[in-house]
Amino acid sequence: MNRIDRKFKELKTAGEKAFIVFITAGYPSLTATEKLVEEFDRIGVSIVELGVPFTDPMADGPVIQEASTAALKKNTHLVDILNMVKRLRGRVSIPICLMTYYNPVFCFGEDRFIRYCLECGVDGVIIPDLPPEEAKEFLSSARKKSLDIICFLAPTSTPKRVKFISRVSRGFIYYVSLTGTTGARSSLPAQLSGKIKEIKRVSDKPVCAGFGVSTSAQVKEVLKVADGVIVGSAIVKKIKECSGSPDMVRRVGNFISHLKSRDGS
Repeated sequence: MNRIDRKFKELKTAGEKAFIVFITAGYPSLTATEKLVEEFDRIGVSIVELGVPFTDPMADGPVIQEASTAALKKNTHLVDILNMVKRLRGRVSIPICLMTYYNPVFCFGEDRFIRYCLECGVDGVIIPDLPPEEAKEFLSSARKKSLDIICFLAPTSTPKRVKFISRVSRGFIYYVSLTGTTGARSSLPAQLSGKIKEIKRVSDKPVCAGFGVSTSAQVKEVLKVADGVIVGSAIVKKIKECSGSPDMVRRVGNFISHLKSRDGS
């Protein structure tokens, strides 16, 4: 049982839900990313997703694309992010996932990637452009070494695919609440509750919903039905707003605490 499994077990025992934060690693700098992860651990974020900057982030909206481009301009590479996680592991216990596209993994080497993730303290990996049907050996190797590969379901997923993803996903199931790219939305899809209930009827894995969640009211709405909520673009936007400020980490932490608050206070 790795940190992700333990976290969901702890949350279930306490009658709580997961609050998962996505940020782009290396934005505005790797040093800032380290400090942010430490703050997330301090304020009780359940899991952090570190986005690996990539030149063609097809699932990401403009906010995360901009952050990814800025991180790449500072020469932020996969190995730098892994080494940062290794440094953090001496100071934080928060479960850490990498969200990356397949190209960096392929260039790094699948087996080397899995091995290095585990050596550095990464708990899970999310790869939006790698269909699990085409990654059987990769998934099998990661599973044997206890690295969670977290898979996606979407509003368009068929019942057959829901069953398949429920079987192969590890750690949790990432439910993409809407079609399209990441980014804040003024409202959540009407079918969100029904879709998550459909998944939970056939799966015993935790189901966490992301894409478009940007307010405390939306967080509350998602957590009525899901086991966790994932917030990314709204937090990356807040990092941009606070970038250059000496109290950037504190201000971002306060924003997250506001989002986490069930009453929105």
